[in-house]
Amino acid sequence: MAEPSKGQPPAVDETPISPVRPDHARKNSLENHLIHRPNRSELVDKNILPASSAAPGLLAHQRELERNMLEDRLNDKISHRPNPEALVKDGVLREDPRTAEEKYEEAIEDEYAKREGGA
Repeated sequence: MAEPSKGQPPAVDETPISPVRPDHARKNSLENHLIHRPNRSELVDKNILPASSAAPGLLAHQRELERNMLEDRLNDKISHRPNPEALVKDGVLREDPRTAEEKYEEAIEDEYAKREGGA
């Protein structure tokens, strides 16, 4: 390999990779963001903040209670749902003579066909 001559420094690009901003621009960025910060009413209009003036802890507890009530209602409805045998007996479902493995293999083949642009 050729060595650099004694009087010339090695050719290394030392320019920064990221754009360089003057320090005052960085220091003022927080102030600029705070100036353009939306007020509470805009955030409520965009559904970012709740419209209520109640404490956040109370709102979180209320959401948790609503979620638990929904879960209880769904579990109650699921518990009253008829089993598959009753649905076959009533004619709502048809009995499929294939085994679970055959159904799985067919589903895999269908998925491959969809991905390849077929069927």
